[in-house]
Formats: sequence, structure tokens, C-alpha cells
Amino acid sequence: MVGNDTHTEVDIAESTSEDVAEPDFDHLTGIITDGFVGAVGGLVGTTVMTVVLLIGTTLGAFEVGSFATLSELIGLNALLPLDPVAGGYVLFLLNGMITWPLLFASIGSYLPGTKYATKGIPYGMVLWTGFVMAFYTGQSGIAFVLYLFLTLLGHVAYGFSLGSVFDYLSERPETLV
Repeated sequence: MVGNDTHTEVDIAESTSEDVAEPDFDHLTGIITDGFVGAVGGLVGTTVMTVVLLIGTTLGAFEVGSFATLSELIGLNALLPLDPVAGGYVLFLLNGMITWPLLFASIGSYLPGTKYATKGIPYGMVLWTGFVMAFYTGQSGIAFVLYLFLTLLGHVAYGFSLGSVFDYLSERPETLV
């Protein structure tokens, strides 16, 4: 009976490769696409955080002039004679669009949560610990409490927005995220 068995083998790899799109790990276009996803997520997150910081400026809890310190710290004023606040904000925006999304993409799978949007919340809180010390300009009393609350809220919103864009755009099979 074993000799009469005409069992044909089916190549499983062939039948499933057509149904599931594989990520584009080996091509430069896939890497560039994922970099674009991170930059868009960072832009959205930084925009949301900027709105929260502008609310803080209106309430007297955050000083926009603290961006000038960032510009002066790296010597941007010596290279380009710009408005130091604008130069510092551009640096802040570039960090929010490039540096932090790249870090988030690399460690995001290890953060708690089921989706990137929820993983972004603790990520934003960790980023807040450095921001709150670097951008503190001597607030006291209720302004200090508002500074702490609004900057934390801004960073939570940044992480959530960044993760939401990752979730939305990573549904496409061409991305590595």
C-alpha cells in the first residue's frame, strides 16, 4: 500500500508567498519609505506638542525664548545669523522629525502596549524627563506646576501622535515598521 501511494508534495513556500506581502528589507526604497514614515510621524507629533507649548506660553508656563538657548548651545548663531528662537525651534523640529522617530522605530517593539500609539505614550514620558530639565527657565509657583503638566502633556501627545502615524502608515506591506 505504501508503494501505490501517489502523494504529491506541495511547495508551501510557493503557495504562501503570493498571499502575504513581505517587507522590503533588502532595498533602499523600503528603507527610504520607512524613514519618510518616521519623519511624517515626527512632524505630526512635534506639531501637536508645539500647540501644547504655545498654550503654555499663553498661560505664562513656558518661554519660547528657551529655544534660543538650544540654538546658542550648538553655535548655530555663529554659522547663520538668524533669529535665535527660530533657529532653536528648527533644531527642535528636526530632532522631533529625525532623531526621536528613529529611536522609536528601533525600540518600539520593546515598549509596553499593543499598538505603536500606546507604545508612544511611555516613550514620550521618557523624552519629557530630559526636556523638562533642558527647557526650564526659572518658573515658580503655579507657573512651575503648569510648566510640568503642560510639557508632560505635550510629550505624551507627541508619543501618541508619532505612534498613531506609525500604526496608520505601517499597515502598508512596503514598510519595515
